[in-house]
Amino acid sequence: MRWIVVLSVVSLLPAPLQSPAGGGRVTGRVTILEKRNKPSPDLGSAVIYLEGTGPAGAPATLDITINDKVYRPRVVVVPVGSTVRFPNTDPFDHNVFSASEPNQFDLGLYGRGEAKSHTFTRPGLVRVYCNVHPKMVAYVVVTANRYSAQPGVDGSFTIDNVAPGRYRMHVWHERISAEIVKEVTVAAAGVGDLRVALDARGYKWRAHKNKDGQEYQTNAGYERY
Repeated sequence: MRWIVVLSVVSLLPAPLQSPAGGGRVTGRVTILEKRNKPSPDLGSAVIYLEGTGPAGAPATLDITINDKVYRPRVVVVPVGSTVRFPNTDPFDHNVFSASEPNQFDLGLYGRGEAKSHTFTRPGLVRVYCNVHPKMVAYVVVTANRYSAQPGVDGSFTIDNVAPGRYRMHVWHERISAEIVKEVTVAAAGVGDLRVALDARGYKWRAHKNKDGQEYQTNAGYERY
């Protein structure tokens, strides 16, 4: 069952800023409309990136740690060629995997004190699961260039040193059914006060299949550990 993104608004207001190291600075703010107008607890989990010609980001190596059956952090954004390690700090085994094409992988079972890694060679959204625990999920957004950001807790974001030109600005959040995509023109001095409003009122958690495409085998719905 699919839910609907009701709101998708981008407004361009004249507030350009020059990046300290040259190039244009792209700034803005993401907001999320919640059920019963509750405050959004996870604005910082959004990802904003610009699709278009731009320099590749320097490949990085970072950790998503497994702790108490939770991936920490839950969302990361990395350029193509980056490597993500998955250290296991729990006193039992995990099996990190993803079926997200073209970045699918399977790290197999491994225990406490071990870490396995995967290098992401293609851009795209990668949903990372555990083949043992059905509610474990992390997201790796792999970008083709270095023009990306995650907002602060207040939803504000900045992308520095953006070359002038036309771009497609993508805004992703796990509780929105589809990315918001808007055309953005960046002048030499940049562009400021981009506003993106997302609607998460229809969000519902959806179970996924294990790495074999089957339902998870649990004890009457309860995990053994």
